[in-house]
Amino acid sequence: MRTLAAAALATALALPASSRAQALKTEEEKTLYALGMVAARSFQDFGLSAKELEVMKRGLSDTLSGKKPQVELAAYEQKVQEFARKRLASAAQARKAKELAVAEAAAREKGAEKTASGMVYVPIKEGTGPSPKPTDVVQVHYEGKLADGKVFDSSVKRGQPAQFPLNGVIPCWTEGLQKMKAGGKARLVCPSSIAYGDQGRPPVIPGGATLIFEVELLEVKPAGQ
Repeated sequence: MRTLAAAALATALALPASSRAQALKTEEEKTLYALGMVAARSFQDFGLSAKELEVMKRGLSDTLSGKKPQVELAAYEQKVQEFARKRLASAAQARKAKELAVAEAAAREKGAEKTASGMVYVPIKEGTGPSPKPTDVVQVHYEGKLADGKVFDSSVKRGQPAQFPLNGVIPCWTEGLQKMKAGGKARLVCPSSIAYGDQGRPPVIPGGATLIFEVELLEVKPAGQ
């Protein structure tokens, strides 16, 4: 399958622009197009210009079609890593600045609390059970969204609650769930500094992303129980 996909991608890259613009007709064409979308996610935060993208396409096409490369890869591996590091760091900083408004808006909601860490805690329903300690195991239902509203993870959709030690998750959760009581529900707005940082969790969570979780605390289990 890998060989077939590589050959198809090489052929697609070699097609003239007029051919590439044609509507997708078959399921195989649509699948190959989706393959290109999956590959593109790896470069989404590089901020490539049209000219840079064309040069990169030449590298893809030459490699996948077996042509002699114009550079020695071993000599450029370190430069590729440095290029990626700089572009991703720049994208993360830009995203953090842009999404700062999300936390600021949440902090203005009724009952919201913004903590020293930058987390915004917005209660939705008060619980009546115990509050967890960092060493406790919690059982929760949750839905996680990016700042643009895209859902990236949801135990609700899976129909299966999640269970984990509270000190084994991102700092935003460790802090936020201690403010809850079992049976309660809240929204946690998590800046990247207390979520997944500038690295993110590609391709699902980009670097510097502010995350929004709606969490229902179902049960608290003391450690070792």
